[in-house]
Amino acid sequence: MAFMLLTEMAPPPGAEAVAGLRAGARAARRRALVALSSSIALLAAVQLLADRAPTREQTLPLAVLSLAVLTIALPTLALTQYVWGRRARLVRRRERELYSAAPAGLARVLSRIGMAAGWAVALLLGWTTPRQFRQAALYDFADALSRAVEVLVVLSCVAGVLFLFWWARDTLGMLTRAARSGGSPGDPWDPGHGTRQPGNPALWTGAAVTVAALLGARAHVWEPATALVYALLTAALVCTVVTDE
Repeated sequence: MAFMLLTEMAPPPGAEAVAGLRAGARAARRRALVALSSSIALLAAVQLLADRAPTREQTLPLAVLSLAVLTIALPTLALTQYVWGRRARLVRRRERELYSAAPAGLARVLSRIGMAAGWAVALLLGWTTPRQFRQAALYDFADALSRAVEVLVVLSCVAGVLFLFWWARDTLGMLTRAARSGGSPGDPWDPGHGTRQPGNPALWTGAAVTVAALLGARAHVWEPATALVYALLTAALVCTVVTDE
């Protein structure tokens, strides 16, 4: 009875604001995932088509497109993931202020590992870009691009090491806080995470499967027909775009 009376009371000031912050963080997460999956799908498909081009003249526009996708993808990934992280930190800060404890769940740890793995895949695809220009007989430009890629490799390795240190420290702190609090007991006024709309899991599954299929083809695990490559790319982009609506 006491619990029912508590739940019928008006939520404390800030509870609805927390619900709005959570919605904003979920939207930022969706945009980050859409940017990541779209970038990987485009890079894998364009490079696969460039490798299959029968002539140098047909390889060149695909090589240029691959470089353009990489040039746009890297800052887009950085921006969308920065916005996601900033909003997620704001949510956790407000949750601690209002409810004295922020849910620490395993999902946050796994999502960071997943995004780091996505970054690694995108960078590995980007590192192969000079090869398409060599196939197009632009050897001087390919050599200059290779030197730029070498710098990118060093920066990526440094960023990866820093990420591992930061991730380990943050994860350890999260586990320590969870152990001290004994887990969040919940709050009758907390709107909770159960009210969120996770999106259509079928679309996310379709996007993951098609992107994995394109990566498998790029790695020569299987050899789909060119028409199927276009179909997979279209399906991947449609699934990712629809999930962001």
